Amino acid sequence: MNVGQTVFSQLMEFVPRYEFGLCVDRYRGDYKVQSFSCWDQFLTMAFAQLTYRESLRDIEACLRAKSTKLYHMGIRGRVSRNTLAHANQVRDWRIYADFAQVLIATARDLYLHEPLGVELTHAVYALDSTTIDLCLSLFPWAQFRRCKSAVKLHTLLDLRGNIPTVIIVTGGKVHDAQILDQMIWEPGAFYLLDRGYLHFRRLYRIHQSGAFFITLSRQRLDCQRHWSQTVDKSRGLRCDQMISLNNPVPRRGYPEKLRRIRYVAPDDEHRLVFLTNNTLLPAITIADLYRYRWQVELFFRWIKQHLRIKSFYGTSANAVRIQVWTAISVYVLIAVIKKRLNLDRSLFSILQILSVSLLEKTPISQLLTAPACHEIEIEPPNQLILFD
Repeated sequence: MNVGQTVFSQLMEFVPRYEFGLCVDRYRGDYKVQSFSCWDQFLTMAFAQLTYRESLRDIEACLRAKSTKLYHMGIRGRVSRNTLAHANQVRDWRIYADFAQVLIATARDLYLHEPLGVELTHAVYALDSTTIDLCLSLFPWAQFRRCKSAVKLHTLLDLRGNIPTVIIVTGGKVHDAQILDQMIWEPGAFYLLDRGYLHFRRLYRIHQSGAFFITLSRQRLDCQRHWSQTVDKSRGLRCDQMISLNNPVPRRGYPEKLRRIRYVAPDDEHRLVFLTNNTLLPAITIADLYRYRWQVELFFRWIKQHLRIKSFYGTSANAVRIQVWTAISVYVLIAVIKKRLNLDRSLFSILQILSVSLLEKTPISQLLTAPACHEIEIEPPNQLILFD
């Protein structure tokens, strides 16, 4: 690294600039733009995420205070809150969504062989959503209840590295199960779903694509048992059955047999009933695998605490989506840097160090590999936890 570069400039060297240009050209993002390009917008939004800026005025004040360093940070246009607000409102959010997918593809290649905790060579994904409450008067397009608005982040998380592969931003009224219609299923992969995604017609599409799902059953499921397998009750298993649906409507949606597994968590005696279309894995592996759906809950908690997605710099749907996708790009970029520099620090620790060092001229590898104090990591619990 060039010692004369700021930490922010060194950080942006990990960003594939050519691919970003392709995304801009795809949607003509810089058409008739003279001073504040899409690249300037991305750098400004990334700076805001990394330094925890709270508003457009906050971003403007910080960058203007360091105006002599903007050129060395890569920002060529003049930064003002009106210019940034206009860019967030009118420039196509798909530019930043497509570019985030470029970073996600890079990160998934780096974390491809990360251990999962279960002896399984298949890809494993967790699908869930989180709701961000908004003010109804400022975000009328996202009305959720009579007196408030909200947006939902529907996220498909690759559990090898905790990399978000798909993020769909919708209004709060959109039901989780409707998102299954927009997904492209990877053959051979496992998808961990909570009870909110129990829609048999949509689950049958997963089955037809050659993928596997594991979800929670309803408390009262009208079904017929065909045969059972012996289970080891000392490990919490109660039954392993092949069933078919009795109710005509669900049966039309899912005409084939399903596997039902009853499980009692040893720690808290919590009773769970799993439904899956996989008939090869041992029943205890299905139960152990579902435990890792908790990782998507930890991901939501992490990004809400450490990235700027709970409050937005703009009120339009386009501005909200741009901010969400730039936040995801920053998260994935930090994950890429962690892997490429072989860092032992957590993502939280890396973000905290970068937030106070972006304008220094220390080599980034030296900055992030310095001896660190004890770090506290949040680990998933040992028992199965149900979130509805």
